[in-house]
Amino acid sequence: MSRLRILRPIGPCEWGPKTMKKLETKSMVLLKHHLKALKLPTIHAECEKVAGRCAQDNIDHLGFLLQLCELELIEREKRAADRRLKAAKFPNLKTLDMFDFTAQPSLNRLLVLELMRCTYLDNRESVILLGNPGTGKTHIATALGVEACGRGKRVQFWKVTELLTHLIEAREERQLARMKKQLARLDLLILDELGYVPTSKLGAELLFDVISTAYERTSLVVTSNLPFENWTEVLLSERLTGATLDRLTHRCHILEATGESYRLQDARRRRGAGRKRDERRAPQGEDLI
Repeated sequence: MSRLRILRPIGPCEWGPKTMKKLETKSMVLLKHHLKALKLPTIHAECEKVAGRCAQDNIDHLGFLLQLCELELIEREKRAADRRLKAAKFPNLKTLDMFDFTAQPSLNRLLVLELMRCTYLDNRESVILLGNPGTGKTHIATALGVEACGRGKRVQFWKVTELLTHLIEAREERQLARMKKQLARLDLLILDELGYVPTSKLGAELLFDVISTAYERTSLVVTSNLPFENWTEVLLSERLTGATLDRLTHRCHILEATGESYRLQDARRRRGAGRKRDERRAPQGEDLI
């Protein structure tokens, strides 16, 4: 006759709230260790909070996992966007919401809004902003770059004079090919203030090389205070100017700002406000100097 093994039930003293708490604590320690090793910092930080919320709302395990993955992806994209903004080297962060179109009614607002969709980047097209100093060209160029960073694009902002200085130094140190390769990996290259300072013959040739290499490969945003017919003053050669414009304007959106400098308008408004304030403060009958 075979012997039957009788299993003794676990009593409450052996399997109770304390035991459960101990196992939960051990599991959480191991879980957080694994999440750290897997480099999932957002899930690591939020898992307990989300678990409690899901338990309260009666959400199943897959729903719990989905929420955690969504939080991780959102935070990861935010960190990546911050890195792209830092790598772009904008002198100041400007967005389109900060731009006053009423101060520059000559600027094609509809075209600017269309460009903010960034389809020109997918088509390898370029943008040229022309206008007097202070008309918002750099602001719009920066806003386009910031938007591109937010959409996962690699962007760099360069003042033309600074870029040429770096290119010439790289050439002297035999690092020019490396720098050109870095520029070629970009989705958008912003060239600010073309025309404010005339270039040297070498600088003009290097600038043409950058623009020529970017043609139909990398989108360019170029700002200039000079109309096209005066670009020879910067590039020093009609032949080089013609070749540069031929590449830049082939697949290009042109924005012109013909209004008055925003900085001059702002200074005039502040002077007017200050004069009115002084008039209010002055005693009646006393002449203001």
